[in-house]
Amino acid sequence: MRSVLVLNAKGGCGKTTLATNLAGYHASKGKRVVLADFDPQGCSMDWLAARPADRPGIEGVAVWRDGLRVPRDTDWLIMDSPAATHGRALADLVRRADSVLMPLLPSPIDIRAANHFIGELNAVRKLVNGGVRLATVANRVREQSLAAAGLEEYLQEFRLPSGKPFPFLAGLRASQNYISAAERGLSIFEFAPARTLPDREQWLRILRWLSRSARANMRQKPD
Repeated sequence: MRSVLVLNAKGGCGKTTLATNLAGYHASKGKRVVLADFDPQGCSMDWLAARPADRPGIEGVAVWRDGLRVPRDTDWLIMDSPAATHGRALADLVRRADSVLMPLLPSPIDIRAANHFIGELNAVRKLVNGGVRLATVANRVREQSLAAAGLEEYLQEFRLPSGKPFPFLAGLRASQNYISAAERGLSIFEFAPARTLPDREQWLRILRWLSRSARANMRQKPD
């Protein structure tokens, strides 16, 4: 099983957008997907409730209410985390993950908040799960804007305390396709390719990075 944690301590940055689109993508590829919603607001569960019955199935778990039990034959576990996650709760989430995706909005407030949280996240990773891979994704990017350029420059230059770069994978544009997908319980990968081609192209590096990270994590685990 491959497990992805979508995480940021700041609310409203697009965690559920990333989580639901990842779940929809892998389900559309014939994988068994569990979408685990740790947030009491239940946005991922609301998305699943709107999902048409004729689309590939995704198993939803309201973790805040029911706890988390994952079937053994699960291919992908996608975890949608709540905001303001710190301390023991953060450690418990990171412990479960192969990969952590951190969405950020192109604003000075989000960039400053990221400075603090990325340091905390890296410290937790060293304590509880040294094999987990971390990366950032810029979300709701308005192309050609100064704020977007500033965020991407920051993310491309950010370094961990070890001096290694903190991977920046992609900037996802502020697209109406994400709003339409959320309303209908779909991912952008379940619309006609011609309609979502620019969005799909922005996801390519994210999907490849997750696949490589999961394989690397599996190699590190003892038999």
